[in-house]
Amino acid sequence: MKRREAPRTPERREEEKDHVPEIEGRDGAAVPVLEARAVSKVFGGTVALDHVDLSLRAGEIHALLGENGAGKSTLTRILCGVHRPDTGELRVDGAVVDFHTPAAAQEHDIAILHQEPSLFGDLEVAENVFVGRQPKHGRPPRIDRRAMRAEAAALLAELGAELDPAARVADLSLAEAQLVEMAGALSRRARVLIVDEPTAALTPGEVGDLFRVLRGLRDRGVAILFIGHRLEEIFALADRITVLRDGRFVDSRAAADHDEASLIRAMVGRDVAALHVRTRVEPGEPLLQVRGLARAGVFEAVDLDLRSGEIVGLAGLVGAGRTEVARAVFGIDRRDAGTVELAGERLRTPQQAMRAGLAFVPEDRQREGVAVELPIAANVALPILGRVAFHGWLRPGRERALAREWGERLRLKARDVEQAPRELSGGNQQKVVLAKWLATRPRVLILDEPTRGVDVGAKVEIHRLIDELAAAGMAILLISSDLPEVLALSDRVLVMREGRVTAALHHAEATPERVMQAATAEAQAVAA
Repeated sequence: MKRREAPRTPERREEEKDHVPEIEGRDGAAVPVLEARAVSKVFGGTVALDHVDLSLRAGEIHALLGENGAGKSTLTRILCGVHRPDTGELRVDGAVVDFHTPAAAQEHDIAILHQEPSLFGDLEVAENVFVGRQPKHGRPPRIDRRAMRAEAAALLAELGAELDPAARVADLSLAEAQLVEMAGALSRRARVLIVDEPTAALTPGEVGDLFRVLRGLRDRGVAILFIGHRLEEIFALADRITVLRDGRFVDSRAAADHDEASLIRAMVGRDVAALHVRTRVEPGEPLLQVRGLARAGVFEAVDLDLRSGEIVGLAGLVGAGRTEVARAVFGIDRRDAGTVELAGERLRTPQQAMRAGLAFVPEDRQREGVAVELPIAANVALPILGRVAFHGWLRPGRERALAREWGERLRLKARDVEQAPRELSGGNQQKVVLAKWLATRPRVLILDEPTRGVDVGAKVEIHRLIDELAAAGMAILLISSDLPEVLALSDRVLVMREGRVTAALHHAEATPERVMQAATAEAQAVAA
C-alpha cells in the first residue's frame, strides 16, 4: 500500500521546483521521461494507431497535431492508461511499463488536463486539488481542511492563480477550472502533463495566461504534451511538433523547422492553398427578420435581417451575447421583447422554427448537438422522424439511407452509420450535427462556432460546405470566435458588445481593426 504523504512545506516546494530529473542513455542524451514505441491499436476492425512513436522529454513542450481521426485521442488515452496498446510498448525513464489502468499512469506521475475540466462542481477548489488524497489528522482520521486549503493556496500561487481554495468549483470560469486541474497535477508532482485542446473556449487574454503557466511548468522540468488545432498557438508555444495522419506517424521535428504550409501539408497530405473559400452571390429575397429582440440582463434591442444566399457573421468577444441571441432567435431561450419572423411567419418556439425552415447548429456539440450513444443514423433522423416513418412506424432502412447520403456529402469518416458518435473524432461529430440539421432542408441556418475544435482539413471542408449552401440560396447566420473565419466568409458582419449590436459592416469595410474596435469600444451608430 502506498504511504500517504503529508502536504509539502514551502521550503520543500522550493527545493523541488528547480529539480529536473534526467537519465542519460548510452548515447549521452537524456532519456525521454515518457516514450511510446511502435504503438498500435485497433477498434472493431478500424485501425486507430499503426506503429506510432512519440518521445516526451523533461523541460519540453511537445505539440501533437493531426486531423480529426488521425489518432491523437487514442494515443493520449494509451499514455494515460485508459486504453492498452495492442502492440508496441510504453517506457518511463527508459524502463518498459504497463499502464493497465489510469491509476497506474498516475503512479508514474502522468497527469492530463482535459478540454472540459473533469472536476466536481459542488466541491471546493481545495477538495478538487486533493480529491482522493486529502490530508488527514486525528483519531479517528479526519480531513485536515486547514492544511488542505493552505497547500492548495500555495500550489495555486505557484501557477499565478488568485483563487480562493474554499470557493465552489461550479462558480469558476473555464480558465480558472483549468488552473485547478493544473494545481491537482502539481500536487501529485506530475512529471508529464498532457494538455488536450485547452484553449477552445478561452478568451485571448486567458490563452496568454495559460501559456505563461505552461512555459513556467516547462522551465521547471515538466514534460508537456500539447494537443491543439490553432497553428498560431502551436508556433507560439511548442518546442517540438509531432504529426499523425490516418493513425500513422508522419513527422517529428523542432517547431522552428516548420512553417505553416509545411505543417498543413504534413497533417493533411496535400497543399492547402486557401483555408477560407467564398463564392459571393447577389443576395436574394428577405428571409429572416428580427426586430427589437431583448432578454433582461443578457441582450437588448437586437435587429437582424438575413436574405437568401447571404452569410451574416456575428462577431464579438466571449460574453458579448452572440450565442444567447441565436438561442433566443431559435426559441430555445425566452425573449422578454421583440419578434422573429421567417418569410413573414412569426416564430416563437423551436417547433415553429423548424417547421418554417430554420435550423440551429449549437456551440456545444457534446451536450446539445448529438446524442453520443445513439447511432449516427438515429442522430441524423432525429429532427425529421415523421419523414422516415410510415404510419408511426420508424423505417430503419430509410433512416440509414438518409444518414449515408449526408455522410457522403459531408465526407464523414465513420465505420458505418450504425457507429455511435462518441467513437468519432471531434470534427466528425461536428459533421454528424451538420448532417442532422441539413437533412431538414432548411432555408435559414444558424451556425454557432461550427469549426471549434476541428482540424485544418475538416475546417476547409466545413468552409466549402458553408459556401456551397449560401451559393444554393440558403441564408446563414455565422457565429465564430475565429475572426479571420468571420471576415472571410461573411457578406456582412454584425459586432456585439455587452449584449448590444455596436456595428454593422459590409464585407469590404469589415477589417480586423474595425471589428475589434466595435467589440471593445462604446456603442456607435449602426448602419449597413
